[in-house]
Amino acid sequence: MSWLKNWTWPTRLRDKGIIGMNRRNIRYIGRYNSRRLYPLVDDKLKTKLLAQQYGITTPELIGTVTTQFGVKHIGAMLTGHAGFVIKPAKGSGGKGILVIEKVEDNAFIKPSGTKLSLTDVERHVSNILSGLYSLGGSPDVAVIETLINFDESLMDYTYEGVPDIRVIVFKGYPVMAMMRLSTAASDGKANLHQGAVGVGLNIATGAALRAVQFDRPCFSHPDTGHDLASLVVPQWETLLNLAAGCYEMTGLGYLGTDMVLDRKYGPMLLELNARPGLAIQMTNGEGLRRRLDLIERQPDGVPAKQRVAFAQHHFARQSELVDSESVESSDTASTGA
Repeated sequence: MSWLKNWTWPTRLRDKGIIGMNRRNIRYIGRYNSRRLYPLVDDKLKTKLLAQQYGITTPELIGTVTTQFGVKHIGAMLTGHAGFVIKPAKGSGGKGILVIEKVEDNAFIKPSGTKLSLTDVERHVSNILSGLYSLGGSPDVAVIETLINFDESLMDYTYEGVPDIRVIVFKGYPVMAMMRLSTAASDGKANLHQGAVGVGLNIATGAALRAVQFDRPCFSHPDTGHDLASLVVPQWETLLNLAAGCYEMTGLGYLGTDMVLDRKYGPMLLELNARPGLAIQMTNGEGLRRRLDLIERQPDGVPAKQRVAFAQHHFARQSELVDSESVESSDTASTGA
């Protein structure tokens, strides 16, 4: 029986503590996330400005474009910047993000090597403003940030893109984490639904637990061939404390924090999500429910460092990235969305 078939029956999902969208929406998001706070995380520009107030490091802001008139000034804004990222303030799922790795001979070069002209970049910004990538198609703002120089120790685990770390934070406790690794299939973007590799991470240590691509077990990066079992996220405790601090920053009780590791500045906050997806359960081979139930029984007012220590103690796991036969034949390696 394949690993996928082990998740066929609802009883098996329940036994694994898997939560679905209904429970997530009603029990956790509906109960712990006030809708009046959503704009703080649904708008990347507001998130960035809020993070600055709380001393949380984010990629440097080059500038913003808010009107179609301003599109024609994008060339002057980008002068002197060797690399940059343009993203919609209200985008989701990685849509509308344009990464330029370098500029040569008036050509803007993507990580894949594709060359764009200034007109191409202007058109992309114009599409962002028109709401092409925004939630609900509403008019948007283009946010331009400096390019992240991610930690060199992660170079072999990703392909033409920056790996990021998603941590689910519940009532200020980091409860589950994964790293998303870009691939050729994902066009250098760290989005699982586009073909990135998701690697579940041990909350205690930041070490790889198991990995999936296109909902199937994965043991090495499909493009670099590097063994995923050796992956350990540097500065892990610092990163967890950063994630935990986003609870006080936003007031949201159920939160997805997306972070990167810059080689110069260390852990940096990319964005926040008030409705984080559930695929993180698949990358971890374990459901969220038991962990969330435990956190609900904890008192309020616990400092961030103590919350992180609690999570590291109670949610430690052993890696399942041993070999394909042992993982595919094991119930604990079974996953479900």
